[in-house]
Amino acid sequence: MNPAKKSRGRGFTLIELLVVIAIIGILAVMLLPVLARAKTKGKAAICISNFRNLSHGWHMFADENDDLMLPGRFAKESGGKSNPKNWYEVGNGMKYRPRWVAYMGMHVGANAFKEPLTTSDRQDYDNPVYLNPLRPTWKDERNYAFGYNHQFLGNGRKSNGQFHNFPVWRASIVNFTSTVLGATCLGTAAGFAEKDRTSYENSGKKYSSLGNHGWTLDPPRLTARSDIGTGDAGSPRTAVDACYNGRAIVGFLDGAVVAKFPKELGYVTDAFGKFVNAGASNRHFSGEDRDLDPPVVPGK
Repeated sequence: MNPAKKSRGRGFTLIELLVVIAIIGILAVMLLPVLARAKTKGKAAICISNFRNLSHGWHMFADENDDLMLPGRFAKESGGKSNPKNWYEVGNGMKYRPRWVAYMGMHVGANAFKEPLTTSDRQDYDNPVYLNPLRPTWKDERNYAFGYNHQFLGNGRKSNGQFHNFPVWRASIVNFTSTVLGATCLGTAAGFAEKDRTSYENSGKKYSSLGNHGWTLDPPRLTARSDIGTGDAGSPRTAVDACYNGRAIVGFLDGAVVAKFPKELGYVTDAFGKFVNAGASNRHFSGEDRDLDPPVVPGK
């Protein structure tokens, strides 16, 4: 044997390389769904944490306002944006008719806006604690990712000079554990078949758009005399957004925030995914742990 001759190690054959590449491909296909589920689960955990932190402000508002429950929004006084009676403190300044969630956040030290405006009611929420990571672009305070159970807890809208359901007092709640505070919300797109729903529009008003007027959450069962959706004539209803593996992120008045299937909350959909009244129940929305009609709109 010639000592100067160098031995060469055996390399991979083409077939062996192809086998290795195939195995890596199979593992990737198997792991990607697992990684995707883990990512979704992480986003849901952040969403639950965010909403839980904000929801603590609901009781704080009642504590500081003689047991008054937070309205979804205070009624519009004459003069609109030019009338200071329509301006409300949100922690770091005055804001024109802020929605419910900004009040909750203010009470837990999480200001909703960097610069609240008295000249606009269509600002994006700046504070990340207000966002749903499963719906990261739904930031507009009107077309928002979380809706409030305003019809039963405090509906500050007015018709014929009368409030729809305000003031409402915390002492009227029979069961805090079973009563929904708010949840991820589809907005008025819930009143459409799934195939007819359109993409989210941050500053839009299209009924079919996902998240449109999502700051209000209608209870599962509505009546011909109850408030519906935006409150405008012809508005479709709103309902929960099952954004987490078929479940909605739901906050209850006792402070619990969990993921629930819409049917667990009393909602019913037809064969096309449209939310309907038939068979639906308001037990988890009424505050009395039983299926009650929503409050009647005055004069309707």
